[in-house]
Parts: sequence; structure tokens; C-alpha cells
Amino acid sequence: MKLIELAKQNIETKGYLDIETSGIDYITEIQKLKKEKNAILLAHYYQIDEIQEIADFVGDSLALAQKAAKTDADMIIFAGVHFMAETAKILNPTKKVLLPDLLAGCSLADSCPPDNFSEFKKQHPNHVVITYINCSAEIKALSDYVCTSSNAKKIVNSIPKEQPIIFAPDKNLGAYLNKETGRDMVLWEGSCLVHEAFSMEKLIKLHKENLDAEIIAHPESEDHLLQVASYIGSTAGLLDYVKNSSRTKFIVATEAGILYQMMRENPDKDIIPAPAKEDNTCACSECAYMKLNTLKKLYLCIKHELPNIEVDAELAKKAIVPIERMLELSK
Repeated sequence: MKLIELAKQNIETKGYLDIETSGIDYITEIQKLKKEKNAILLAHYYQIDEIQEIADFVGDSLALAQKAAKTDADMIIFAGVHFMAETAKILNPTKKVLLPDLLAGCSLADSCPPDNFSEFKKQHPNHVVITYINCSAEIKALSDYVCTSSNAKKIVNSIPKEQPIIFAPDKNLGAYLNKETGRDMVLWEGSCLVHEAFSMEKLIKLHKENLDAEIIAHPESEDHLLQVASYIGSTAGLLDYVKNSSRTKFIVATEAGILYQMMRENPDKDIIPAPAKEDNTCACSECAYMKLNTLKKLYLCIKHELPNIEVDAELAKKAIVPIERMLELSK
């Protein structure tokens, strides 16, 4: 609700999203403004193709956090979702961090309200808390470690076996990690709508029609899908796997935005999106939040330096501790 209220307030008071922009070459103007303002454009792999094409850096959550921590730009424009921009601001408290659309939230982050999680944590005293980066600053502030799907296994394994752990907010990633590490972490019951949107019935039918294709999946997917996958990995891991594999056909079970980069890197390979339960424009699973960012919003965002992401100083001071632990363990 807070994000919606902020977005409505921003549009009502500034009205900048309603500004007439017909005839403007967005790409040329964005590149010009970035140079003038010493700004860096960071984009997640799930962004629309046009934004990935003009970004200074495209990556998964870990790579984007690492890039945000090291940038010498005065301004960070984050083409992603709110928790990503918020993390960038925590890492860069003196820099201006912009997000093209404040409504670009995250179903997984929304599934873990801070008050509820705080009570959950009290029910499991003496547990170390590891949270997936797809969560709010408030949840990070309640954590001992933050992780991404790229480094989650490493971070879990860095904690002594006898130490009990709470893992939040993604129950699917947590269950996968329990299997991979032999742990028995206590899991928060959160999940990503995008990674639970795949249809097993359609997937099996698709695979029968493409028996030479390997199924590869993101660990946020449900267990029954992971069981039929030949490879399970983070966004970056999936990209690397396809690039380095001798196989030539893949069915990819993650958000469809990854297909743009995957096809660019592998023009001679056949990349097929795993089918979603519901019929939609691409018959694949897309994150509606990620797709809220457009070239027009990106242009207006840089031009007017809005919406500007702010994080309370005391909250940021607590939230940066588990983030920095993650970055240190990820070197």
C-alpha cells in the first residue's frame, strides 16, 4: 500500500508522467541526459528489450548490487523493481537513486510484511536470519545475512551446521536450498507469482514435442517443476549454462525477460519459454511489475529526477549490515 500511495502522490503533485513527449527520440535523449548528469543506468534481465539494449549494465540481483556498491556515478537510475532501487540507495546514501515507476514492486517482497516477520522471528529465538534480496529494507534490517539465488547456497554453507536458520521470504528457494545443503531451515511462506505461474501440464506437452530440449529452471520455481529440470540456477547461472552447453535447444522456466539476452548470446540455439498456466500475450511467465518500466518513463525519470528513492537513515544503517556481509562473502 505504501508504494501505491507514494506513486499516486508523486503523479498528483508532479504530474510529470502526463507530460506530452510525442516526437522525442527517447534513446537519444536518455543517453544525452545520462552524460549530462553523470548517471548510470542499471537494468535487470527481466526488463523490456529496449531498456536492456541501452543500459550501462544489465545483470541479476547480485551483479546489480555489486555494481551499485562500486559505481562512481552521481546518479543511479534503476530499471528494475522497488527493492532493487532501495538496495542501491542503502549502498549509496549520498547518491540520488531513481526508479522509473514507483508501482514497480515485487509479489515476493509483498508476501513478507515486516510486522508479521518480526513476530515470526520472535517465535524462533537463537536462529540466524537469511533473507533473499527480494524483500523490503525493513526485512533486511531484521536479517543477519542477505543472499541472492546466485550466492544463496554459499551463504547458507558459510553458517555452522549446528546453527539453526530462518530463511525468508521465498519458500521455494528455501526448500531447494534445504535439499542442496542438507539443512532444515525454517521457511517463511512467501513466493514469487511469476515463478509459480508455470503450467506442468503444458510444460510436459511442450517437452514431448521437443524431446531434444533441456528444461532449465530458476530455483524460485515450485518443486514439481524443479524435479523435471536438467539444470537449476540463478538468472546469471541459466545464461551461463546455455552459453556453455553443447546442447542446442532449451525450455527456460523463469521470467521471460531473460530470453532477450539469452538469444543475443546464443543466436544459433533454440530458446523456448516455459508455458504459463494462464494464456497471455507471449504464452510465457512475465513479471507485470518489471514491465511497468518503459522508455518514456525512463526518459521522464532522468529528466525530472523523479521518483527519487529515499530510505530512513536509521533503517539503512541496520539494513546495510546483512547486505555488506553478502557482498563480502560473494567476492
